Amino acid sequence: MFGAISIPMIVVIVLVIMFLASAIRVLNEYERAVVFRLGRIRDVKGPGLIIIIPGIDKVVKVDMRTITMDVPPQDVITKDNVSIKVNAVVYFRVVNANSAVIDVENYLYATSQLAQTTLRSVCGQQELDEILSEREKINMQLQEILDRSTEPWGIKVSLVEVKQIDLPEEMKRAIAKQAEAERERRAKVINAEGEFQAAQKLVDAAALMETQPMSLQLRYLQTLNQIAAENNSTTVFPIPIDLFKPFLKLAEKL
Repeated sequence: MFGAISIPMIVVIVLVIMFLASAIRVLNEYERAVVFRLGRIRDVKGPGLIIIIPGIDKVVKVDMRTITMDVPPQDVITKDNVSIKVNAVVYFRVVNANSAVIDVENYLYATSQLAQTTLRSVCGQQELDEILSEREKINMQLQEILDRSTEPWGIKVSLVEVKQIDLPEEMKRAIAKQAEAERERRAKVINAEGEFQAAQKLVDAAALMETQPMSLQLRYLQTLNQIAAENNSTTVFPIPIDLFKPFLKLAEKL
């Protein structure tokens, strides 16, 4: 009799243990569980210990952490008809587990497809120079569009970054030539500005010497000192024109 009673009890204990093992779930801090009971949504539970009814309740786990998603390279024709390849990275997270499970079949796949089409659309509306020079503006535009479109799915897009822009070889050569021409232009402008400033300084110096004749004599002596310091075999001494003025006046009288 003892053996006949103990066997059913063991079976009951085993069934109870199996039931509890199926009914008790432990969720991490970053996880939420969307519970369906007989096909109807019951509640969003977690984190921590939760209890469900095996066979009746269905649990769908949702990760609430920030997800990093690579957007594969997209073929884009820019506004000025240049064919390029652009890829990006999207940072987003689920803020409403209920909407992420009910309102969209697969929020990861849906977000990926939406990011690809949005990347092509936004870059296709820009010229190549704008894509290369105003990348931060494009990132903000992509983030705003994706965040607005995924909000009904319970998803928050926090950041979008354009990673790489691949240009055709002929376009790379054209951009290199353009950059070289721009550098030459800047060099010529700087050289012209330097010549202008030097000429302006000479004009100012000549005007000052005209008001102060003695400064011209001092400059003359300074020049002779510099010539003598160079150890030249031949030295040319310029004679001031003022030395010839008395002779010129005498010639005019005659």
